[in-house]
Formats: sequence, structure tokens, C-alpha cells
Amino acid sequence: MKIILILIVMILLGIAIALVVYNINLKKKLQTLNNTNQKVTSLNVLQDFMNTISEQITADEKIKKINEILIERYKIKYSTIVIYNGSEYEIKASNVEEKHWDSLKKLQSEKVFIESIQTATTKYITVNGENEKLPYLEMEYARVKSAMFFPLYIDNIYIGYWIIEGQMPHEFDNVDTTVLEVIKNNIIAVLRTVETQRIINNLVREDTYSGLKTVEYLYSEARTTIDKYPTSTVCLFKIINLQQINERVSRKTGNEVITKVSNLIKDSLSNEYFFVRYMGAKFAIVFSGSDIDGVAQFMKDIKRKVEKIKVIPREDYKAIGNAKKIPYVIPKINVAITTYYKGTALEGVASKLEDYLETADRNESDINYL
Repeated sequence: MKIILILIVMILLGIAIALVVYNINLKKKLQTLNNTNQKVTSLNVLQDFMNTISEQITADEKIKKINEILIERYKIKYSTIVIYNGSEYEIKASNVEEKHWDSLKKLQSEKVFIESIQTATTKYITVNGENEKLPYLEMEYARVKSAMFFPLYIDNIYIGYWIIEGQMPHEFDNVDTTVLEVIKNNIIAVLRTVETQRIINNLVREDTYSGLKTVEYLYSEARTTIDKYPTSTVCLFKIINLQQINERVSRKTGNEVITKVSNLIKDSLSNEYFFVRYMGAKFAIVFSGSDIDGVAQFMKDIKRKVEKIKVIPREDYKAIGNAKKIPYVIPKINVAITTYYKGTALEGVASKLEDYLETADRNESDINYL
């Protein structure tokens, strides 16, 4: 009887050991599967990041959209991106209620995160019980129980931080931190890109004499409309005798030529065609969605009208010596046009046209296909 009991105990013990081993292996497999799923998710997130960067939306909208992608794909309860704008810390994207933003903008001063910023390392904090609170929380003790803080650096310069928060204690214990580091680096890459876009937006000015926006407008706001179409036509033209008018007649007369030429052309363009002062005597027009032959015919008509404009010399004109006084001046233009394909470098296309106009014979006045 004792032998039978011993056998039964041994069998049960063996089953118990087997179950323990099985559970350990199962846990490892589930963890591996979870990590694999996280990596697959990350690849999809990176693709979404790239798509967002290429969208023709404002820089701030890109940051907000990227934060939304992180929240949706990683099932994060709260995600906040905070950037130092040169004078203060500013929340660029967050799904936390706005009443908590003041505390989220002060995390760089919190003792728990200072070392993380100084060493450029991630900081994970959590609580063990529901009655405990995270050290940086002020009044909203129950809002979150876990947080991961990521300081953000561009070229070794601290620019702000990204913080994700969860409502459960130890919520991020099993998160693949390697994946999150990759995501953090991609947030930095996006911030670098949108900062460049913001700089371009801020460079846009309105030219005094033509009343047109400067060329940076084409590469920022106008690009949203231009890239609605697979192809568009870019036109660059130069008032080839503007320098001569400035020198032989007067600067104010040259300015008046710019004003009259600009007014004539902009009154002939639709809302989706963008006319800007490119540089000096050069102007650019992007005909969104238009084919090159139609634009060529349009520009022939514009050229004919422009070269009928007569501008009477302004008050700063003085005839030299006994030279006969000039009754009026007539602008002459040289035109270059080419096709722009959506997604390619618009500034490169414009530069190619500019190079042509700058190297063409100074008296050339034509419609040129490039």
C-alpha cells in the first residue's frame, strides 16, 4: 500500500514539475511573441511616421498626428511631447486633459527626472499600490500609476522630452525598451524635419513692390495644393531689361515696372496657381495640375501683354546731359517652363529654371521648354 502511495506521489510530483516547466516555457514563448508583435507594430509605426512627415500639413499638425499614432498603435493611455521653444517649455502634443498641462510642462525641474536629462537616459517610475502616487504628480494622484520619461536631444542639445503614462502599477514592466528607444529617435527625426519646415514658413514675406509672397511660400503652404496633383507646370520668367531700366532711367521707375507686371499677371491667375517673387528680376508661377503645353500658350499671351506695358519714368529720373528724355519704358521678359512631378524636389525644379535664365543670352526673350 505504501509503495502505491509513493508511486502516486511521485507521479503527481512529476506532473507538477512538468506543468511548472511547461508554464515557464509558455511564458517565454508568450513574451517572445509579445516582443515580436511589438517589433512588427514598430515597423508599421515607422512607416506611418514617414507618411506623416511627407504630408502637406503644418509642422505642429505633424507632431500631433505622430502622437496620435503612438497612442493608437501602442495602446498608451497618455502620451505627451514637450519642447523648449527658446523661452519656455511648450506642449506640442498631448492627449492629457489640458488642466494638467501646467504640471507636465515642469517635468524638467522634477528631481526624479533631472538625472535622466543630464545623462540622456530613459527613466521608468511606477508604484506598487493603488494608494501610492508618482513623485511628479500634484493634484491628480489617481490619474496615472506608471510613467516612462524620454529626454530628447538633437545634435547633443537638449530640446525637451517625451513622456508616456499608464493607469496601472508596473504597466510598462514588460515593454520592449529597445523598441521605445527607436520610436524616441524617430520622434527626434520628425522634430528635426518639422523644425526645418517651420523655419521655411517663417521666412515667407510679402514683397513690397510686387505685392507677392516670396519664393519660400512655394515650399511651404502652397505645396499642400500643388501636391494634390500628380503633375504641375513650373514657370520662371525674368524681366531681362529691369537692370537697364534701374541704371539708365531710375530705381523708382524699375519698381513701377515690377508693380505693373505683377498686377497684370496675378489678375489673370486662378486660386490654385501660385505666383511669387523669386529673386531680383525673376518671378515664379506654379500652375497646379496644368500641362506644359497649355501653360506655354498662356505664357505666350502673358508675354505679349506684358511687352505692351508702358511705364512713364518716375520723379527720380534725370536725363544725363543733352540726352533726349525717355518718354516711357517697356518691360521685356524671358520665360522658362518645365514639368514638376509630385513628391520630387520643387526647389530643384525651380533652381534648374533659374540656372537657364541666368546663363541665357541677355537679350533672349522667348518661351523655353526645359
